Amino acid sequence: MTDLNAATVDVVLPSLDEASALPWVLERIPPTWRASVVDNGSSDGSDAIASALGATVVHEPERGFGAACQTGLLAAEAEFVCFCDCDASLDPGLLPALVQEVADGKTDLVLGRRRPQGRRAWPVHARAANLVLSRMVCRRTGLRLRDLGAMRAARREQLLGLGLTDRRSGYPLQMVLRAADAGWRVSEVDVPYLPRAGKSKVTGTWRGTWHAVHDMRAVLAEPPVATRGGAGAR
Repeated sequence: MTDLNAATVDVVLPSLDEASALPWVLERIPPTWRASVVDNGSSDGSDAIASALGATVVHEPERGFGAACQTGLLAAEAEFVCFCDCDASLDPGLLPALVQEVADGKTDLVLGRRRPQGRRAWPVHARAANLVLSRMVCRRTGLRLRDLGAMRAARREQLLGLGLTDRRSGYPLQMVLRAADAGWRVSEVDVPYLPRAGKSKVTGTWRGTWHAVHDMRAVLAEPPVATRGGAGAR
């Protein structure tokens, strides 16, 4: 088993007005890992709070979940890169278990399958949209995934090789599709999903969910793309 204390890991945390959640999130990042908060134009002082709490702060002025995630990936330097929502709905303290799966060669991309803790954790409309998209992914790739959540881990060089281009809500889906097209092993690990701090910018409303589904449908319609992020590159 790979010793993660000796491994280098960057945690990309896309952030837009998450001042209330940042202290909880950052205190749960493993102490030897680097927390990289990608501020996507916050107006609540999120960037200053993150910096004061010891995180690396990267600014991405182009609005969009994918824009923030990709900027964080490009700024990463570690062997392994994790992604995690910055709204306190997912516990970054669970990330070592995901990285361990990759480091030990059991998988190439591991996703956190959200298991809602309480009725407020995951709105019914968002859960239904996720189920539909998971079935579409299965038809497109053969992957029997049950969630397309944002908590995930993989090796940095292989992620860069996927050539991800989506800069909106389709980014997590495009990562999975291109990984599957490249022959990666993609797996899931159950993680508790908590009620988020504040209101979601995406799934908190039907309108936000519709826009996310629209973005993901566009990604699903893309033809397979040849990548340099080959399978099982370790």
